[in-house]
Amino acid sequence: MRLERISDIAEQLRGVSYAKSDISMSPGEGFLPLLRANNVTDDGVEFDGLIYVNKKCVSQRQKLIIGDIVIAASSGSLSVVGKAAQLAANFNGTFGAFCKVIRPGPGVNARYLGHYFRTPAYRKKMSSLAAGANINNLRNEHIDDLEIPVPDINEQCRLAEILDRADDLRRKRRETLVMLDSLAQAVFFDLFGDPVLNPRNWDEDLCLGDVAELVSGITKGRKLNGSVTREVPYLAVANVQDKSLNLKAIKTIEATDDEIRRYRLMKDDLLLTEGGDPDKLGRGTLWNDAIEECIHQNHIFRVRLNSSRVHPIFLNWLVGSQRGKAYFLRSAKQTTGIASINMTQLRGFPLLVPPYPLQKKFADSISAIEKVKACHSAHSAAVNALFASLQDRAFRGEL
Repeated sequence: MRLERISDIAEQLRGVSYAKSDISMSPGEGFLPLLRANNVTDDGVEFDGLIYVNKKCVSQRQKLIIGDIVIAASSGSLSVVGKAAQLAANFNGTFGAFCKVIRPGPGVNARYLGHYFRTPAYRKKMSSLAAGANINNLRNEHIDDLEIPVPDINEQCRLAEILDRADDLRRKRRETLVMLDSLAQAVFFDLFGDPVLNPRNWDEDLCLGDVAELVSGITKGRKLNGSVTREVPYLAVANVQDKSLNLKAIKTIEATDDEIRRYRLMKDDLLLTEGGDPDKLGRGTLWNDAIEECIHQNHIFRVRLNSSRVHPIFLNWLVGSQRGKAYFLRSAKQTTGIASINMTQLRGFPLLVPPYPLQKKFADSISAIEKVKACHSAHSAAVNALFASLQDRAFRGEL
């Protein structure tokens, strides 16, 4: 199997440069949709959040065609630079100056080349080449000088077919997880109706502070004045996702026994982040007791129910619903795109209180859905590992 430089088997194209006056936020006569770095994802090209550029800025060669590989070439984040996605369907559009396009030549299978630009080895190489002081950039030669193994065209087609099938398995697993999330949302609306309009006239006489104890967490860098401490795990904002926990990276902190007692998490505590992007307000999840003697930092509110009228799973979904988001957006303090809520505002969140048996029915349904999701997530992880192995072997000539 011979090694070929990318520049010998494909053409590299620069993105479209434009002035602010050449851009429209909506489609119109004389404008083309333009892909930017945020449209390039690990799952392919995304067409959300498009902007539109005047056709006069776009050369014929800068119009995208099926098989083009769009690369995010400039970003403040190394995790973004080098990310690549292949155009799999007709798209009458172009791409911006922070992107590059690799257009496969006649001597290479486009799908084979597209798969190369998704390999972990390629991404690692690009991260090492692009690192800059403030902004990370890929230069033309970074891509042109890459060497990849190029077997005969029939073998390229065979390898591309294998990787396509494995990738299709990954996609179906992801779609199943999305469908399960949609099912859970549908169950909520089916049982309770629109939580903003409350068409079923559920009780609205209680606020969150009436049914729960709310506590802010431990503060880093506080004065301990020589107190005896010990190291315990604690949750940071990054660990609290929307209805899920991310426990891959858990930090520790020195805390006194009194602090540990005060901030220690218990099963079914609702954890809510204090602030962040406005659309993330109300983001929270239930603690599952996965880590012994775990506490939480001060940018996370702990909500511990002390009333039998509200089920914790229902509360999690209610706070994260449009009812919660609308309330927190009205109440939040916002500065430079960051929104935050305080304890008083959180205590004042107006609850919707359906009969407890109905809440319990919802919780049982969600628990069943989560079990199915956990099974599919495990299978998805196995399929992802298989795909990574196939990628590695394909481009080492071992498949």
